[in-house]
Amino acid sequence: MRAPRRFNELRQQLPAVTPKSLTACLRRLERNGMVERVVVSTEPVAIEYGVTHLGRTLQSPLEAMLGWFVEHLAEVEAARSAYDQRHPSG
Repeated sequence: MRAPRRFNELRQQLPAVTPKSLTACLRRLERNGMVERVVVSTEPVAIEYGVTHLGRTLQSPLEAMLGWFVEHLAEVEAARSAYDQRHPSG
């Protein structure tokens, strides 16, 4: 099990995600009981996010989905390429 992470630590691990999008996602996850937001009384105050028991129940389904994606990656890339050829951007 992973330890809770601070917002900036999550931002650094997800450089392609904007801070605004990350905040919105964390709020949705917290609202749905997947993530717990904890205010740490340090100076300055810090916010940590940790996966809840309910959130941990998603580990197996997500690992299965990742396994499927890895197994079918070549087919997914071929489908993307075919789509891009049919729908050129610009």
